[in-house]
Amino acid sequence: MAERSTAAVDVAGASGGESGGQNPRRQSKPASDTTADGTRPQPGATPPELHSGHKLARRYRLEECTTRLDGFSSWRAVDEMLRRAVGVHVLPADHSRARSVLAAARSAALLGDPRFVQVLDAVEENDLVYVVHEWLADATPLTELLESGPLEPYEAYQMVTQVSQGMAAAHREGLSHLRLIPSAVLRTGVGQYRIRGLAVNAALRGISADNAARTDTEAIGALLYAAVTQRWPYEEDAYGLAGVPPLAGGGIVPADQVRAGVHRGLAELAMRALVNNGATASSREQPCTTPQEIVTAVAALPRIKPPEPEFPAAFGRAGYGGYSAGPYGTPGGYPPKTTRAAANAPTRPVQAAAAPEPPPTLPGRTGKLLKGAVSALLIAALGLGSWQVADALMNGGDNNSTGGAAGQEEEPPEQTKENEPKPDTPTGKSIKVAKAKDFDPQGRDRKEKPADVPKALDGNPSTYWQTDYYGNATFGNLKDGVGIILDLGDVQQVSTLKVSLQGSTGVDFLATPRTVTSMPNSLSDFGKVTGGSGESVVLKAEKPIKTRFVLVWLTELPINDGQYRARVTTIEVTS
Repeated sequence: MAERSTAAVDVAGASGGESGGQNPRRQSKPASDTTADGTRPQPGATPPELHSGHKLARRYRLEECTTRLDGFSSWRAVDEMLRRAVGVHVLPADHSRARSVLAAARSAALLGDPRFVQVLDAVEENDLVYVVHEWLADATPLTELLESGPLEPYEAYQMVTQVSQGMAAAHREGLSHLRLIPSAVLRTGVGQYRIRGLAVNAALRGISADNAARTDTEAIGALLYAAVTQRWPYEEDAYGLAGVPPLAGGGIVPADQVRAGVHRGLAELAMRALVNNGATASSREQPCTTPQEIVTAVAALPRIKPPEPEFPAAFGRAGYGGYSAGPYGTPGGYPPKTTRAAANAPTRPVQAAAAPEPPPTLPGRTGKLLKGAVSALLIAALGLGSWQVADALMNGGDNNSTGGAAGQEEEPPEQTKENEPKPDTPTGKSIKVAKAKDFDPQGRDRKEKPADVPKALDGNPSTYWQTDYYGNATFGNLKDGVGIILDLGDVQQVSTLKVSLQGSTGVDFLATPRTVTSMPNSLSDFGKVTGGSGESVVLKAEKPIKTRFVLVWLTELPINDGQYRARVTTIEVTS
């Protein structure tokens, strides 16, 4: 395997920057008068005079320097045009690596894979070359995650799954990372792992490899080893982790021998990826030599389940808008998000008002008569109240969206003609959809092929709305699902949702309470009616409901053209 040169340790680090060099076990420190790639600095390749507040292209305002070495600097900055935080790498245009950095950034920008921190701009201007990339304010580098201990098996499984899938996709497009260190892996606030610095970080430091796939594969193995052991697999300490002395006969100590309780399957997978001169550290399985082989090996592991969530006992008691509540007490059974805690708070059961105390007993026959009259009135009042509560429950909570608060006026009963069906009887008539919209509440840009939504409603089975592709049937473990919101124009009786798809797909029928009159934008606005799976799914409500907005919510993806993605060909709503 080719030796890889590295740069000196970065002098500053932040959430959006990075620190540390490549594998310390294989690095050679350059002489003080040479750059990291072993060449002498060129006369013009000096760090540009930049400072906080400096603007690039009259748009990107530099805020904080996170890295400064080898003639380039990295910054946290603000895009004043779009009012968002960004990261910026800056180096002189006559720097020996300026051309390769530009080429790497432009290639990485074309990938467009959401598992990578996206390159937003790559410019040569005013004797400077700068690369602008996303800044994930809510993300935490793997280096910081490991400060408090190794990752739980499920988190380590998610990390290696998403990182290996991302790198496999990059290698299919001819791109490599070559500097896949713990600070290059970020965990976002929603649990998604993102990779930063694809191609660019290596180009900034002049790092290359004869076998790029092998280099990135070994790096993934080292990341997984560190995730399950909180140790670096090589002898030298690195990235805030203590190293592990080699075995007596040479080679890497197996991960499950470094720390007790390490998940055996993940430990063996890490060792299969850590190959030294062609010999795997695991004698039971063949080594993984490409990121795609790691993806295949991860898929062959027994499923590692997430830890059981702990929710207050109050969750699961209350329904939502007359529709069934899920196991967590939230609409559709989806776990409550911290950002939606108030919206998803369970509705407390309405308690009957305490009956007033009877007046003091009056003496004689008059007192007995008054006492009997008061008792009769109380019994009649309680009977009438119980009948009203029962009637409200039988009507599915139509009188109000919260289950019927005391003191509100009832709506007058709907007038029906003799020949018309009763309100709660299915008619089988198609309901025209006034408007439809893609729905991706947990996505990065909250959009999922919006231009193709009309194809699912044109009645033509040869056209379809298609989701993005994902790494597995459960949306790459990135989200609970995606779907299409159907606006029926006004509140209507709905009994059945018919969905045709290409490939067996998991589908849920969700709807809003009748009081919702504007387009919903959160999953918490819906309640689950029913669900199913297949290529032709007919979802019938237990009894017709009244709603304006119906959500076709996809929960499990089939394989289409070798990728996990769903295709919805037709949708029909009937009353």
